[in-house]
Amino acid sequence: MAKSYSQLQAQIQKLQAEAEAIKAKELDGVIARIRTAIEHYGITPDQLFGSVKKTKATRAAAKKAPARKSAAKGRPVAIKYRDGENTWTGRGNKPRWLVARLAEGKQLGDFAVN
Repeated sequence: MAKSYSQLQAQIQKLQAEAEAIKAKELDGVIARIRTAIEHYGITPDQLFGSVKKTKATRAAAKKAPARKSAAKGRPVAIKYRDGENTWTGRGNKPRWLVARLAEGKQLGDFAVN
């Protein structure tokens, strides 16, 4: 007896629903038997699931190679901006003295070291 694709799909859906219903009925009994056995034998979570292991992220961080040292470390960086005794190399955030001068209306080029 040849069945069509749609008939087979309908039969699959019906069987899956039936399987889920049977599983739901049996689940409470299975859990009760497991709990009884755990209490009877005094099984600990470590015995049941194994000891707590590090997560993948923790293991990856532990195995991570140490940070490379900067190749430029130790080399002096040329000063690009100066205002009397204050200097700035142009790296990182602008220092407070420069931000204050720029707020007064000065231009960054006014502090450039030639």
